[in-house]
Parts: sequence; C-alpha cells; structure tokens
Amino acid sequence: MIAARGWRGFFLTVLAGGVSALAMPPTYLWPLLFVTVPYFVARLEARHSVKASIGEGWSFGFGYFCVTLHWIGFAFLVEAETYLWMMPFAVGGLAAVMAVYWAFAAFLAGHGRRKGLPLMLVVPCALAIAEWLRGHLMTGFPWGAPGLAVDASAAVSQLASVIGMPGFTLVILLWAAAPLALVRREASALKMFSVLMLATLPISFAWGHWRLEQHPTRFVEGVALRLVQPNISQEAKWRSENTIAIFDQLIAETEAPSANGAAVTHVIWPESAVPFLLNESAGGLAELDRVLSDGKTLITGVIRRSKPDPAADYFTSVMVFDQSATVVGVYDKWRLVPGGEFLPFAWILEPLGFRQLVSLPGQFSAGSGPQSIAVPGAGLAGMIICYEAIFPHGLVDGANRPDWIINVTNDGWFGTSTGPYQHLAQARMRAIEQGLPVVRAANTGISAIIDPLGRTITSLGLGLSGHLDGRLPFSEVSPTYARHGDSSLLALLFVILAISVLYTRRLS
Repeated sequence: MIAARGWRGFFLTVLAGGVSALAMPPTYLWPLLFVTVPYFVARLEARHSVKASIGEGWSFGFGYFCVTLHWIGFAFLVEAETYLWMMPFAVGGLAAVMAVYWAFAAFLAGHGRRKGLPLMLVVPCALAIAEWLRGHLMTGFPWGAPGLAVDASAAVSQLASVIGMPGFTLVILLWAAAPLALVRREASALKMFSVLMLATLPISFAWGHWRLEQHPTRFVEGVALRLVQPNISQEAKWRSENTIAIFDQLIAETEAPSANGAAVTHVIWPESAVPFLLNESAGGLAELDRVLSDGKTLITGVIRRSKPDPAADYFTSVMVFDQSATVVGVYDKWRLVPGGEFLPFAWILEPLGFRQLVSLPGQFSAGSGPQSIAVPGAGLAGMIICYEAIFPHGLVDGANRPDWIINVTNDGWFGTSTGPYQHLAQARMRAIEQGLPVVRAANTGISAIIDPLGRTITSLGLGLSGHLDGRLPFSEVSPTYARHGDSSLLALLFVILAISVLYTRRLS
C-alpha cells in the first residue's frame, strides 16, 4: 500500500484521510489514527520529490475533510429546488481548499526531511502549523481539527485548559505517529522518545481524572435557567404563515411549569428564534412584557437592523430583555458564516448563480468583536452565536472576563448529520479552555448546560422539542490557555523541533 503509485496510491491516501475523520464526534474511533497517521508518514517517506509530497498531503487532507465536513451538504437540502445544485461544489470545493493547508504541511515536512529530521516528529508539527493557519487565515475555519478527537475522553481533554485545541492537534498526532518508530528499525534514541511520548497519554488521563475529582461542579444560587428548544425545521421557519405559531410555541415553552416547581429566573431562546424583527414588533414586545413580568429575564437570538429602513445594516444578534421587556443588552455576531451569512467574492460568484443561504435585502454586517453583557441577576455573560463556537481564540472579552458563556445556535441546517454533535463537542472544548460554563440553546438540538471542565450537566437531544431546566455552574479560575492562548502550542513546537534537530546531529 505504501509503495502504490498513480490512481491506486491516490485512492488509498484519500481513503486513509477519510478513515482518520472517524476519530471525530460522534463516532470517536480515535484509535484509527494510530494506523492512518503512521501510514501517511510512511507514504511521505516513500516519496522522493516535493511535488509528490505535496500531492500526498493534499490527498490525505481531501479525504479527511470530505468526511469531516460532509454535514455541510445537508444545508443545501433546505430549499433544494434553489440550492441543491450547489452542494457538490460547496462540499467538494471546501474540502479541496482545506486540503491545501495539509499539502502545505507536507511541503514543510519534505523540507524537514531534506534536513535529515525524522518525519514522525516533523509531520505532526507541520500539520499543527497548517491547522493553526486554517483557523486564522481568510477569516479562519478551524472546524474538525484533529485535536477535537480528545472529546472522547473527559479526563484527557482536561489538558485543553493548558494547551487548547490547537495544542491538542499537535499532541494527538504525535501520539498517533509514535508507534511507527517501534515497528521499524529506528535508532534507540528515537524509539525511547516514542515510548516517552506514548507514556504521556496515560499520564494525561490520570492528571485529567484527578483534576475532575478536585473540581466538583458548583452552582450559582438564585439562578434557575430554562433553555427552549423549539425544533423548527429550516423549511418551516421562514414561511410567513408559520410566524405566529413559532412565537406562540416559544412563549408556551417559556411559561410551562417546572418539573420541580421552582421559579425560572432566566430563559434562553436559540439563534434567530423568531422569524421577525422582535425588537420592532409592538405585539411581540407586549407579549414578552406579560410573560416576563414575574421577574424573568429573556436572552434570545434575533435578527435586527440598524434602523427601520430596507437599506439598513442587518445583524444576527443576541438581545437581553429584562422583566419589563426592555432591551438591556445587545451583542452582534462578528464572525459570520461564509456562504451562509455573507458570500465571499460576491462580485465573482453572484453572476455565476451562487447565493448566500440566508436571504436578506443585503448581506449581514459584522459586529465589533467579543463582548461581555451584564445579565440581570446573573453577572456578566460572554455571547457566542453558532459558528463563533468553533474558534478557540478571540472567544471572550479578555479585558472584561465574563462569568459564563451563552451559546445560541441553529443547527437545523444540518439535519441529523454529524454536524450538531461536532458543534456541541467544540462548545465543550471552549468551556475547558476558558474555565467558564457554557449554556447552549439550540433550535433543533443539542441544547446543554456544560460546566467549566467540559462536563455536560444536562442536555436535550437532537431533534427533540421542549425545554431544558437547570442551574448555572460557577466558573473556575482562568486557566493557562485562557491567559496565554496559543503560546503553549509555540512552546511545544519549539521543543519537538529542537529534539528533532538534536537527534539528527547525533546521527551525523
């Protein structure tokens, strides 16, 4: 298989990349990485030209991203008569573009190989660098980074409080590549390093288990949360004849009695919960005034505009309404979904028939950045809307650290695919990285209350309609990753590359 050339070699490498993606939620078949990553490294070692190495990197990445990002295709089944033809271009095209980063990683690894560095160390470093770039360049799109595979273990994932998901991408690839040295005739020094590297896996598990035991979940007194999950399909959501029924459903779930009889203090509706401009609707505000008058606070995703004018700027936002239905806080989403909320290179793509998935008089405008909003009776909340949850960096206002994170989302675009499960896993990772509880209200699921160590306290599953009541967990002291960000990744890269150089000089 390693020696295969031509289309057979291309197919095997694409297949290996696709199998690697099964390490992601919800399958969590992460042990497969201990086969596919060594295979990829061995394929690169067998290539003797830069062009061949780049081709291997792109092929492996293409297979990985086709499987990891296949859920995007479900969005084009909404209004299929308009958008279905775009599906193969969107899924295949996006996977092809994302694979360019892994082709770049293969190029870097090839350069390291010419310097005599061992590929089983250099390839994970190169892929970690490529993944960091994928999360930052051209607005960034870090969905499906290999580091997310650690979500399979609550204990091991605690290391994210130190190195974050970018650091985990490096570490998990090093773990996966390490067995290659043990099954081949490598120098004893490299074998020893591989054993030490593999030993950090059970050590990480033990440390994470200890951390979980040392930090039991504590709850804020006087805050009783209700997350409303209406489970409205995308096909039905924006039909004008459904407007009143959707609003009535949200109101009914808000007013429903608690199972334990406790009074609800804070209600959270999902992203773009109602299909109209709520803050401009006299009837809607009057109904909110009635429902919230017993002391409730409502936090809801909305679409809003800057002024009552068809030419106004539109925003996808979170609004906080107090008990008199007065808006006391507004957060505007600042990381917009390419192709969904705005169309990149619109001047080229629109004449070809491409359109953004959310129809407006124009495109959405971006907000100013991370912001902490004062929520009556519940301290400061950092707001993240849907897509923003996939970014480890720039998540909250560092100068005004919140007490908790509210994540409103609408995963109805992605049906019953892997997308909603991976989205939830990324929210859990953000909780660990920031040391903050994440309260997630989703239109079709999965709604959840997550404590600051990434433990799901309670959840409402995909495709269910109803509400979820729970308590607000306390935050933890700001962890290392929240304070220093990706400097931990830089330190790890420096250490691994330094070991590679020292190993090479020793051989020479």
